[in-house]
Amino acid sequence: MNIHEYQAKEILRKFNVATLKGKVAFNADEAVQAAKEIGGTVWVVKAQIHAGGRGKGGGVKVAKSLDEVKEFTKKMIGMTLVTHQTGPEGKLVQKVFIEQGCNILKEYYVACLVDRVTGRVTMMASSEGGVDIEEVAEHHPEKIKKVTIDPTIGLAGFQARQLAFEIGMSPEVVSKASKFFVGLYQAFLQSDCSSAEINPLVVTKEGDVLALDAKMNFDSNALYRHPEVMELRDLSEEDPAEIEASKYDLAFIKLNGSVGCLVNGAGLAMSTLDIIQLHGGQPANFLDVGGGANKEKVTAAFKIILKDPNVKAILVNIFGGIMKCDVIAEGVIAASKEVGLKVPLVVRLEGTNVELGKKLLKESGLNIIPADDLTDAAKKAVAAAKG
Repeated sequence: MNIHEYQAKEILRKFNVATLKGKVAFNADEAVQAAKEIGGTVWVVKAQIHAGGRGKGGGVKVAKSLDEVKEFTKKMIGMTLVTHQTGPEGKLVQKVFIEQGCNILKEYYVACLVDRVTGRVTMMASSEGGVDIEEVAEHHPEKIKKVTIDPTIGLAGFQARQLAFEIGMSPEVVSKASKFFVGLYQAFLQSDCSSAEINPLVVTKEGDVLALDAKMNFDSNALYRHPEVMELRDLSEEDPAEIEASKYDLAFIKLNGSVGCLVNGAGLAMSTLDIIQLHGGQPANFLDVGGGANKEKVTAAFKIILKDPNVKAILVNIFGGIMKCDVIAEGVIAASKEVGLKVPLVVRLEGTNVELGKKLLKESGLNIIPADDLTDAAKKAVAAAKG
């Protein structure tokens, strides 16, 4: 789950991560009032969407008067902001963050994330802040420094100081940077984040170390422990189909292809997407119904898939372990009849009660295309989608 910059900074401040004064505004009058309360003579108006690259798309403006604060806010709210992370469709801006200005001396990058190679949290930092870190990683990997954190100890003070020195921070600010890094790690850990990114982290001419931007992403499986984080969820930033799927505990991500997928198990779902593409097709979604799916879940999954007008065929790929094949077959039959399925349906079943499941599908009277294995299923689904 993602949250907005202003929300991330509220969390970070609880862990002594230094930020600038700022307030969220939903219209131009609120923005001007926010700027007055913040004080000063320079403010930054920032569009609040769940995507990076806002500055390049016109979503970050420096205002040197209250009139400019009002003008920039009017232009931003209601605009569709397109960045490299939103895709060509962009995202609608519904609020802005008014933040005080500062005298930037140098921009850096720092982030906490889970390193799947080491199985531990890694803090990575770079002297190249304010730019796409992917470009730095590709063209100047030597400028990205990493620290692997021992979970029994946490981020040690010496590690934080060493990281600050490695990215070229001056001795005068290393102590503040070290405190900043430790606070960021604590925020990441205690909030059950999957990533926490500060880009840019800035050192000001006054010698302060501040988070100029902040992005936090949370592990959805741990949100039950954090009702205060769940309250920050902005449904207007999420795909309606994904919101609907979450009501039924379905893991769903919309893609751009024409073959709808209904699978149990994340690994099997990923393999299904791969093999569809291998045989010349494009998956329309990732959908994992989980190990305990029932008729209600399967019916909901079918409805969500069919809301996508690009779907020309559906591939059901089920391995029956905890999930029995006859149960999923009953669900497929019930769902197909309820939604009035009109696109080709390819079904591949394997595992517990597979013969009973196949028998139910065969006797259902529905136009179901059976498949012997995953390769056979993928080929048939791709062919059906192409008409």
